[in-house]
Amino acid sequence: MEPYRSLALLAGCLGLACTVIALSTDYWFVAVGPISAHSGLWPKDPQDPVAGYIHVTQTFSVLAAMWVLVAVAFLALSYVRSLSALGRGHLISTISAFAAALSMVVAMAVYTSERWGQPSHPQIQTFFSWSFYLGWVSAILLLWAGALSLSALCGGGGSGYEAV
Repeated sequence: MEPYRSLALLAGCLGLACTVIALSTDYWFVAVGPISAHSGLWPKDPQDPVAGYIHVTQTFSVLAAMWVLVAVAFLALSYVRSLSALGRGHLISTISAFAAALSMVVAMAVYTSERWGQPSHPQIQTFFSWSFYLGWVSAILLLWAGALSLSALCGGGGSGYEAV
């Protein structure tokens, strides 16, 4: 149980870091040509119109960050027996880690499907950049955090008098 919980905490922390970095940077999509540019999830000018799929990606990415913050907090609290949410810390961290992974997968899938189908100009080469890939890495890390937290939950000590 202990190695799974420690690895789940590590994967959750790395997933949180990757999610926050991917959310806060603007290298999701790059265009190289006569004029080079890059874009992210947050418009630089408040007057710029933002496509609907960007709003969906923003919303689900922020939800993923909040869910993984809850998962990491409960995993960290599970090390302190008096603060471990009456034995429900592993369950809460497992559910919230899987919710974070699902939210991030939805965000990344929506962004990928919408950007993939956009027409390109023959003189401009467009491609996904490192912030985009970091978003997918965070989805994988969040899935691993949920799986490892579930392993810690299932491999936990017995119930009853021995657990007290």
